Amino acid sequence: MSACENKLKNECFKKLEEFIDGLETKEGALISVLHKAQEIFGYLPKEVQAFVAEALGVSLAKVYGVVSFYSFFTMTPKGKYPISVCMGTACFVRGAEKVLKDFEAKLGISTGETTADGLFSIDALRCVGACGLAPVVLVGEDVYGKEEAKDVDAIIKKYKELG
Repeated sequence: MSACENKLKNECFKKLEEFIDGLETKEGALISVLHKAQEIFGYLPKEVQAFVAEALGVSLAKVYGVVSFYSFFTMTPKGKYPISVCMGTACFVRGAEKVLKDFEAKLGISTGETTADGLFSIDALRCVGACGLAPVVLVGEDVYGKEEAKDVDAIIKKYKELG
C-alpha cells in the first residue's frame, strides 16, 4: 500500500500544500516539492502531479517531464519494502543479474512490479556508488553487499517477519 491511503488522501494533500506554502519561494522548487510529495504519498500519480503543477504555477507537462526523467521518482506505488538491485558495471559482473532474477522468482513479480500483499517491489538501479560492496541490494535504506546480497531467501524472510 502507498504511504497515503485513500481515506487519508485529503490529509496528504493538506500536508503537501502546507509544505509548498512554507517555501521561501516557489521558483525552482519543483524537484524538492516532488520529493516531498513522493515522501507523503509514496509515489506520484497524475492527480498529485496536477496538484503540484497548479500549486507551483507550472505546466503539468513540465512536472511530468521531471517525474519521468529522474529515476528516483515513481508513478506507480512501491511496496512497503522496496528492493533495489544495483546493475552498475561492478555489480553486474559480480552477479547482480542473478540476484535480481532470484528476487523476481522468489517473490513472483518482475522488475517494476509490487507483490499483491503490498510488501515488496523490485527495481533495478544504474549505480548506487558502493562498488566495493558489489553486488549491492537496497531494501528501503538498508544496504546488503557481497555475499549477503546473494542470500535472497534470508533477506525476504527478514522483512516478511517485520510485516
